[in-house]
Amino acid sequence: MHTMRVLIQCLIVGAILFGIISSIRRKKKILALTGMLLAIAATALGGSSVQINETPHGGLAIGLDWFLLDLFLMALIYVPLERLWPQHPKQGTFRKEWTLDVVYFMSTHLPLQILSFLVLLPATQATKYLGVPVLQEFIARMAWFLQFFLAVVVADVAEYFIHLALHKVPFLWRFHAVHHSSKALDWIAGSRSHFVDDTLVRGFILAPLMLGFSQSIILAYLIFVTLHATWTHCNFGPNAKWLEKFLVMPRYHHWHHTSQKESIDKNFAIHFPWIDKLFGTYYFPEEWPAQYGLAGEEISPNFLGQTIEPFIGKKKTS
Repeated sequence: MHTMRVLIQCLIVGAILFGIISSIRRKKKILALTGMLLAIAATALGGSSVQINETPHGGLAIGLDWFLLDLFLMALIYVPLERLWPQHPKQGTFRKEWTLDVVYFMSTHLPLQILSFLVLLPATQATKYLGVPVLQEFIARMAWFLQFFLAVVVADVAEYFIHLALHKVPFLWRFHAVHHSSKALDWIAGSRSHFVDDTLVRGFILAPLMLGFSQSIILAYLIFVTLHATWTHCNFGPNAKWLEKFLVMPRYHHWHHTSQKESIDKNFAIHFPWIDKLFGTYYFPEEWPAQYGLAGEEISPNFLGQTIEPFIGKKKTS
């Protein structure tokens, strides 16, 4: 509890400091002043010292503070990288539709992350009945790092096929099209995803992992995929070419999000490019894509419409 209070206080102080800096450096002051006012209001209402009326009785309690801390920590990691070394310098942090992506972060991305971590315990219990004992024992004898690497491979192969289905099956594409509707990519654009899409992907990943991997390995993978998937959507220019051959980097995944014809339905792998090479969906030219978004399709511009429309269909442009 003490640690959480300290983190909340740091978040409030950070909001005020960044608001001051932003109000000095930016011509448009409204966002900076709004952030400062909200932080000051939080302080006036008690800030991190607010007393809990009932004594917690163990277990996890998840509220708005978890959302704010997660958003703040992710922004703290990725925003400086994007501002210092952007691939698209004219694309600001508060680009068009950034508020829509924050809504997705709060309503879909964060709850799915929390749900994934919360299912670890019952998932571990389920492996007693669903797991393959011989496979579990074989994997358990491996070094921890080798177990983790194997888990990433298994998860990426599983996600490759559900990702492929999300593109190729028309009904499933309705949901996945929401994720591809972003016309500019950055760290938070990856949060734009329909809850049906995220639930399917997370289920297809966890199911094979439950068959043979320990709770600590699954937990490590969930942390890794959260950080890596966010990273691959970043507006970050520098690339380590030697590493691009083995690990998906921003430029590789950006080609998956382009609306350019030559790269439609390419680069389905999330972690390892060689999986796309294996299945014939690899596309990786030297340059970056010139445009992003959906090719020849329209979807609702707001969160509610994007949530409802996939169930009833959406319009196509000529």
